[in-house]
Amino acid sequence: MNIVPLSFRRKLALEIARYAEKQKIKEHPLRQLFWECTLRCNLNCKHCGSDCKKTAGYADMPKEDFLRVLDSIAAKTDPHKVFVVVTGGEPLMRSDLEECGKAIYERGFPWGMVTNGLAMTKERLNRLMASGLHTATVSLDGFEDEHNWMRGNPQSFDRAVKAIQHMARTPGLIFDIVTCVNRQSLPRLEEFKEFLINIGVKQWRIATIVPMGRASSSPELQLSNEEFRQVMEFIRKTRREGRIGVSYGCEGFLGNYEGEVRNHFFTCRAGITIGSVLADGSISACTSIRSDYRQGNIYENDFMEIWQNKFHPYRDRNWMKTGECADCKYFRYCKGNGLHLRDENGELYFCHLKRLKE
Repeated sequence: MNIVPLSFRRKLALEIARYAEKQKIKEHPLRQLFWECTLRCNLNCKHCGSDCKKTAGYADMPKEDFLRVLDSIAAKTDPHKVFVVVTGGEPLMRSDLEECGKAIYERGFPWGMVTNGLAMTKERLNRLMASGLHTATVSLDGFEDEHNWMRGNPQSFDRAVKAIQHMARTPGLIFDIVTCVNRQSLPRLEEFKEFLINIGVKQWRIATIVPMGRASSSPELQLSNEEFRQVMEFIRKTRREGRIGVSYGCEGFLGNYEGEVRNHFFTCRAGITIGSVLADGSISACTSIRSDYRQGNIYENDFMEIWQNKFHPYRDRNWMKTGECADCKYFRYCKGNGLHLRDENGELYFCHLKRLKE
């Protein structure tokens, strides 16, 4: 079983993208900021990497504390160029979410949110829109049986679908759907695509599940290598059809699928253009990255000072060239995969490219 060599055209395109990425790393402009506004959640998902619960170990961060971070950022860069993504946990667990959003918007930052949709009513969506909500991402992992099984709540599918339908009818809101494909949902993926089109979905992101958090003890959530390839083929075919915008998630170098299953070539922008403020005040990049890679804390450090002067493990990935990455000729493009796929010892959970061997 071998990895199919890259075509000449794809290799050329990857080299051009690699040069552009070097420039981006050098400049490291903050363009996206995740705010983990709560660790509380109203679901009990099998694949949760944060192990969120209805009652969290940390209290919700007071909005004033996060707003001080935004003031620090606005003093150093144009807030209109930094997109704030409110996440959790489940952001709708916060009764003051509208107040948070309005304060973010009034400071000149565009903002969006990630939600499971369980608590999203038409009335609440209208209030969030009035608070400046620009984008929303809703999780929907398949049809009713598959989704409710994944999410641990018999109402989760119906509520999420209603939330999606409300969003589809809301002028000015950009939204997409994220689906975590697993062995239960894969056989009906084509049928599920038609369902999404029929309820008004225009943009769809497909992800596969990383064996971490709760998912580490659920082998039924993991795809075989052949099933993983089926997902890539499905995405490529669906993109060529042009009836719904679909892409694979941001993780993993995919060899000859690069340029065909996403709108961009693979690159991990964590710590390069993406930062985060976690529920306990930690300064990090994507919220799914292990605590080992946190760079500071807003209760002890100025966010922009940390952003400008730290994040070295994110911006120089050569330390990742160990283990199975040590002798890989594709490391120049992959840079060791996404940082959230590294364990406490810096070892890689799995290689996407090796899953595509023929």
